Amino acid sequence: MSETFRHVDRDQTIVFGAGALAAAEELLGDDYTLLTTPRASHSAPGVAERAATVVHVPAGLVEVVAAELRADVTGDRLVALGGGRVIDVAKALAAADGPREVAAVPTSLSGAEMTGVHRHAKGVADSTPRVRATVVVNDPALSASQPADQLAASSANALGHAITALVSQRSTAIARAVAAESIGELAAGWSADEPDRARVALGALLAGWAVDRSGLGPHHALSQSAVRIAGLEHAQVNAALLPHTLEAMAARTSESLPLDLAEDLRRRASAFDLYALGSDAALLDQAVETAAARAELERVPPAFTAEEIRAIYQSASDPEGAPHDA
Repeated sequence: MSETFRHVDRDQTIVFGAGALAAAEELLGDDYTLLTTPRASHSAPGVAERAATVVHVPAGLVEVVAAELRADVTGDRLVALGGGRVIDVAKALAAADGPREVAAVPTSLSGAEMTGVHRHAKGVADSTPRVRATVVVNDPALSASQPADQLAASSANALGHAITALVSQRSTAIARAVAAESIGELAAGWSADEPDRARVALGALLAGWAVDRSGLGPHHALSQSAVRIAGLEHAQVNAALLPHTLEAMAARTSESLPLDLAEDLRRRASAFDLYALGSDAALLDQAVETAAARAELERVPPAFTAEEIRAIYQSASDPEGAPHDA
């Protein structure tokens, strides 16, 4: 697992493993515009030093931040060094003012570096083609560098990607095989008290590849709705909801789903309740209405009903609400 590998897949070149940044230096080149955060730039100073321009991505919704940065981000080559929000902002900017090449150096397990899924900058037509990173440089020393509790929450997001690719009607035999391998790597990576960060990082990368072929599903429809409506933290919401959404999907498929792993990640992440949704009836109603309108619910039929979504949110808002005996 310590060996670095390079894989070319369609229009995307992926370099993964210990020392991936050094191994892929020629792919990143120099004279690019770097989108990052102060914290992320300190984790890979060489990437920042080679940039022609460094733009710090502020907190906020991807579509709002991308719109605010459009005038400040120039150049044909963008490098995103950071978590999923930073990478999605880079993709949104490339889509808005293309053609632009995006390279991604992830510092979390978001999977954003692997997919062509992102929101457009405000003011950009939804019909505008979306962008996938053409270069992905994934070094576990960066992508799996979070503290163990945060890494567990980020792993839950990755596991949600893999489960979606495994059971979605839009998936393919190849995507399902990669998803199954991803689940195995994530399970092995969390099989001991301390995570095997290289295996966790590889599992998340494979999950991102697989979900890019299947599209998102019910778990992320519920998670993203809760995040946007209640202003909650993305990875924590994924970890809190995953045991409940997996139980609902398990009833819809003959596939064996890793319910115990989802519960273990929730426990390790201390993601025991969705505070805002559990205490605010109006927010809960809005989240249910938003999630119920998402097309992703139909990809694991029968589509989740509004009543089922409400029950899942309420169970995940209860600190004692484990969906099964872990």
